[in-house]
Amino acid sequence: MIRRVRFDGGGPAADRFLRVFVRFVVLGYLFYLLPVAVYIVDAAALVAAWWTPLAVTAVVGSALMMGAATFHPDVRWTRRTAAVNAWLFVAVAVLWWPAWNGGHLAAEDYLWLTLVPGLPALSAVAAWRTWRPFAYLAAVEVLVHTTDRVVRDLPVDHHLLPDIAFVATYSVMFVGAATVGLGAGRTLDATIATTHAMASAAAAAEAKSAERARFAALVHDRVMSTLLSAGRRETDERVVGQARRAVAELDDLRVGSDPEPGSGADVAVARLRSAATEIDENVCFVVHASPDCSTALYPRDAVATVAAALAEALRNSVRHAGAAAVRSVTVDVAPGALTVTVADDGVGFDPARIGGRRLGIAVSIGARMRALDGGDATVESAPREGTIVTLTWRESLR
Repeated sequence: MIRRVRFDGGGPAADRFLRVFVRFVVLGYLFYLLPVAVYIVDAAALVAAWWTPLAVTAVVGSALMMGAATFHPDVRWTRRTAAVNAWLFVAVAVLWWPAWNGGHLAAEDYLWLTLVPGLPALSAVAAWRTWRPFAYLAAVEVLVHTTDRVVRDLPVDHHLLPDIAFVATYSVMFVGAATVGLGAGRTLDATIATTHAMASAAAAAEAKSAERARFAALVHDRVMSTLLSAGRRETDERVVGQARRAVAELDDLRVGSDPEPGSGADVAVARLRSAATEIDENVCFVVHASPDCSTALYPRDAVATVAAALAEALRNSVRHAGAAAVRSVTVDVAPGALTVTVADDGVGFDPARIGGRRLGIAVSIGARMRALDGGDATVESAPREGTIVTLTWRESLR
């Protein structure tokens, strides 16, 4: 089955990692709620009636809010709600003291706050970077274990440090792994950005080289032959027409100083044809032009961008479609619009599986066309069913 994909590149890897990570933290809260429920009930008899519902609502409710925020398109809301969850746990632990009625748990029981500090510490990983989640974990462990010693009527120094060290060591492994995992997402984003920048620079250099080759061919095929004919005093209409075409193509190469707003349809098509035949001189090039486009003008940057993307699409086909593949280019010209379809009957591929990893498509075609105002690109392909690349430009109505 042929699949059609717009190569938008997706969201940043760090954002995707963060969303998935936070959803696992929320699941952790929900799974912990059942085994911890009995400890919550035991502790409820030791505090004012308002504290337990407030504590459960603040901790679990903010976790659910954090999970819901992962579906918001702006990942900053995920970080903000993660920070809220982390701070609300601290607030709940501090509010235990004014709510406490002086009662005690049995020595073999545990205050439920000591059983879950690893989860808000993971929320802290989602909210903050570097050393802050580790400092948060240490501070929370000291706070809840000190409270636990008092509530169980044990000496504060009774195995306090070993208990804190044991629980903190267990939790710090998850905090450290989460920190490294989210950092890997940021590293991946930086690597992708660097790779795309290098690919863009390489594509720009290749386009510049192609433009130089086009200029050299123009000088040789048009200018020099016209001057040679003129030097021989060949002044028939053929030479005059040749001279006019040479001047028109030289005008098309001018950058910045040209007072004309764009190229005519004939010049635009010639530019696209030149870009195609420079890559594959045997390509079938077909033009469909509407009758009312004879006086239309096409921005030079739009024509240049479409031509460069067209060349890259053909270059990819030559490299990957197979030696027996047959290629064709169809250009549809209308007032304020250009559509170029590059097709081959080669080996094809699954666009959904390659994503942004094939830089010729992601950068030199997709990103290049979408950087153009009114530009877009789509790819349709399937294994053994060929490939169709469609480049479109439509004049902005602004």
